[in-house]
Formats: sequence, structure tokens, C-alpha cells
Amino acid sequence: MVHIVEVDDVDDPRVDDFRDLSRADRRPDRPGGRGLVIAEGVVVVERLLASPYPVRALFGVRRRIEELTEATAALDVPAYVTDADVMARVVGFHLNRGVLAVADRAPVVEPAELIGRSRRLVVLEGIGDHENLGALFRNAAALSVDGVLLGAGCSDPLYRRSVRVSMGHVLRVPFAHLGSWPEDLKLLRDNGFRVAALTPRADAKSLREAALDSGPVAVLLGSEGPGLTDEAIAAADLAVRIPMASGVDSLNVATAGAIAFHAMSGT
Repeated sequence: MVHIVEVDDVDDPRVDDFRDLSRADRRPDRPGGRGLVIAEGVVVVERLLASPYPVRALFGVRRRIEELTEATAALDVPAYVTDADVMARVVGFHLNRGVLAVADRAPVVEPAELIGRSRRLVVLEGIGDHENLGALFRNAAALSVDGVLLGAGCSDPLYRRSVRVSMGHVLRVPFAHLGSWPEDLKLLRDNGFRVAALTPRADAKSLREAALDSGPVAVLLGSEGPGLTDEAIAAADLAVRIPMASGVDSLNVATAGAIAFHAMSGT
């Protein structure tokens, strides 16, 4: 059970993990910071509690902390309880969700390990937008993708906005970083995967023709605007497109990803 600790002083050092979250130079989840994982709101905090990320503490208004009583029953960490005004002054903005939790990072998963236990994977290149990244993880969770491989130019999936937009699913969908890009796509091929690059090119196979529900498959997605690099497409086994109505040349990457993930499921 969590230990309830009342906090009424904005400068209380015990809540420093939650301080100044609106300031890029102070954020504990930012590159160069302490590498902490921050969850916002009851639903996302519950998913953090059920994840492999070691929780350090909770911070919120009493009503939200009490809503988490069952989920925190086995947890031996402090839960700092305060009012909405003090919380807003500590955090740096008013938080409608009323509760935060902070955790350390889980051990890094190696690409070979993730590939070896998977049949359906997503590979990302250049996904720098945290909201798109979070939405892709949420879609991957919803459509039973086994994991995500991060190639060149991708943002940190554990950035606070990505965690929030993913509704906490980034905390349960395993991911790994590919060190050599796009050369490490060979790891997939060596493990029997077909790598399908999603692109709007007219000469690409249609999604229906690609039969992405057959055998181990990894779908390769690129950034908004530029899309996949020529090098990434060349390193894939096939190029795949989503047929679209005349006058529409592309979709948001998270939307395109969801369509491809559904095609992978075969349902």
C-alpha cells in the first residue's frame, strides 16, 4: 500500500520529480534529464503500475489518489497528496487529470530479443513528432502488434506527451532501438520476416495484394511529409501502398499505420 504524505508547501523537495514539467530545461523525462517516465491521469497511471517500469512516487489530489487504491495495494512508495492549486504551482500548469506518477526506466530490450519472440512488428524511421509516436503505439496495442523497432530519427517513446497520447500503451508494447540504419533491417530478414515499406508510390503493391497477414511481417513507416527515405525503401522486401481516393495523396502516419496493422492481423 502507498504511504500517504500530505504536501502543502510548493517548495517541498519531496515532490521535485514532478516539478516544472512545462520547462524544457527542467523536465526529468527530457534528453539530458534523469530519464524518468511520467504518467498522467488515473487510466495511464494504472497502466504504468501494471508495467515493468519501477514506480518511484505518485502526486495528486486526494480524490484521484483514492481512485487508485486497488491498483496501488501492493505498492510500497509515497503518494503525495495536495490540493489543485499547490499541484499546479509545483507542476507548472493546471492538470485536469489530477494525478501523476513517476517511474524509473525498465531494462533496455535488445532488437534481436524482440524480433525473436515476435511475428508482427512495426519499424519506424524519422518519427520525431511525439503525438504521432504515441498514437502509433496506441494503435499497435489495439491491433495486437508484438513490438516496435525504432530506426533513425525517432523521438523517445517515453517522453511525457508520447506516454499521454498513447494512453499508457507505450508502457506495455515492447520496443527496441536499431543501432545501424537501415542495415539492421537484415536482423528481421535473418529471422524469417518480410519487411514491407509503406509508401504512396504508384508502383507499390496495394495493401490487399501484399498479404501482410501471411507469415512473420514487419511494416516500415516513415515521417509525416517526407515519408521513408529511398534507402529504407530499398532495404525492404516490398513497397506497399494504401489505395486512396483521387485527390488524396497521403494519410497521417498513425492513421496509415492503423490500416496496415489491421491488414497484418488478417481480421
